[in-house]
Amino acid sequence: MLRALSIENIAVAKALDIEFGSGFTVLTGETGAGKSIIIDSISLLLGAKGQRDLIRHGETSACVTAIFSDIGAEGRELSAIDVYPDENGELTLKRTLSADGRSGAKINGKSVPLSQLRRCTEALLALHGQEETATLYDPHAYVRVLDDYGESQILVHAYSGIYSEMVKKRSEIAQLRQSMEERSMMIDILKYQISEIDKARIADAEEEEKLEKLRQKLRDREQIAKNVNLVHRALAPSDKGASAAYLLERAAAALGQLDGIMDGASEAAAQLMEYRIELIDIAERARDVIGLDELDGEDPDRQLDRIESRLSLLSRLKKKYGGNLEEVLSFREKAAKKLSDIEMGESRLEELEGEYKHLVKKGKEAADALSAHRREAAVRLGDEVMDTLRFLDMPKVRFYVEVRPLRENGKERFTSLGTDEVDFTVVTNPGDVPQSLSKTASGGEMSRIMLALKSAQAKKAGAGTVIFDEIDTGVSGGTAERIGIKLRDLSRGAQVICVTHSAQVAAHAHQHLLIEKKEVDGRAQSGVRLLAKEERVAELARIIGGIEVTENQYTAARELLKNI
Repeated sequence: MLRALSIENIAVAKALDIEFGSGFTVLTGETGAGKSIIIDSISLLLGAKGQRDLIRHGETSACVTAIFSDIGAEGRELSAIDVYPDENGELTLKRTLSADGRSGAKINGKSVPLSQLRRCTEALLALHGQEETATLYDPHAYVRVLDDYGESQILVHAYSGIYSEMVKKRSEIAQLRQSMEERSMMIDILKYQISEIDKARIADAEEEEKLEKLRQKLRDREQIAKNVNLVHRALAPSDKGASAAYLLERAAAALGQLDGIMDGASEAAAQLMEYRIELIDIAERARDVIGLDELDGEDPDRQLDRIESRLSLLSRLKKKYGGNLEEVLSFREKAAKKLSDIEMGESRLEELEGEYKHLVKKGKEAADALSAHRREAAVRLGDEVMDTLRFLDMPKVRFYVEVRPLRENGKERFTSLGTDEVDFTVVTNPGDVPQSLSKTASGGEMSRIMLALKSAQAKKAGAGTVIFDEIDTGVSGGTAERIGIKLRDLSRGAQVICVTHSAQVAAHAHQHLLIEKKEVDGRAQSGVRLLAKEERVAELARIIGGIEVTENQYTAARELLKNI
């Protein structure tokens, strides 16, 4: 159940702390006291959009914190979203708003996405306000109400999976038919694309990366080779002459001819020959840097040109068919499949249509099972709602839940929720024919029908906490008392919290909380407190009374409480 609710800096609530008990709790207060703040705060925990104008004037942030305890069957739903109570068996949910538009969510102190907070809150409580009553005017919402009551989720899930496959297969068929209409042109295009990719002979999706590394290696090798060749040509002996070794040899020979003419000529000649040997050694060592005259048997320049040409081709293919070679190859695979489908269009279309017919058969079986379950649940829901309506002073109203097959051009129509059209119909006057609830019911009737529906749903689902916002709108005193009795009865299996303007409803509560607005430091501020018995009498008398509360109204209030 919802044990506590803390509200900070929302509208006129600066710091509002509310402790809730089990059973049936009502909240009352004068108009503008802040009752709507409670509903707005619960809505924030349910994922409602955080409007900045909710933040109390002059404050930079606001937050709502709810503590739930005694978590029972809801735990299964919570574990499905990886949420578990703390060591005390409690869950603390928090939603914050900032003036700059930011929003935050926490579960047991841990930051979570807002979607997870919403799913968690939805598993713990159900909020039924004026806006939800308005959904009864929308026939499209009826199927979900029936499925919630009938606990049809497993059947709906089974059908929905098949329906998704049907939609996908239908799309494949439509695409193939469109392709076949453009067959001739498309075949030429696809053949060209496949041929262009095949001519490139891409065997490795990482080829481009390997080529780029080899290109860099060749570029470095090319520069080294140039320098080595320059050293070798300048120093080593050569048939073409003009190298340093050749010139030194000639110079040494010339010096030898000067022996006896030039002092030390023979020694100088010998020294030049030694220099020649050293130069040849340097040339050979330089040559050893690259090891071979050619790289892998191919001239480096030619190999570099070949790599550049290959990389250019791969780059063109990437621009046309994908951002990398893997995507290019994937494009080729898809194009080949599409070409095969088109070239074998008739047989492939026949195959797809056969698969679709099989899915339709499965879908119909699942839809029929769901429809049968809905029709059985519809009878029970209709009977239960009428029982409640009779108690709520609508004895002559007949309420029916109709499950009709959806048809389109005389054929059964599949939708994401099945093949059924669900309608809530009522007969408000004897002799009338049933008409859709969305077209006939008044505001007061809608409130009671909503209570009857939610009462049936809550009993079925075993909801932990059910919150009603002014469920008594548009009803008279006698009917309001019956609503109070029904809410108290509902609280036997769930915690029920109700914001009300009705003394008859409030009198049936186990706890009565009063929301009141006071002026603190020159500013309006809401507060809440649990009323003792005599304080309840005074509050009920105020609700019953007008400008002046009379003794008769106090007496009437006491009588209301006395009869509980």
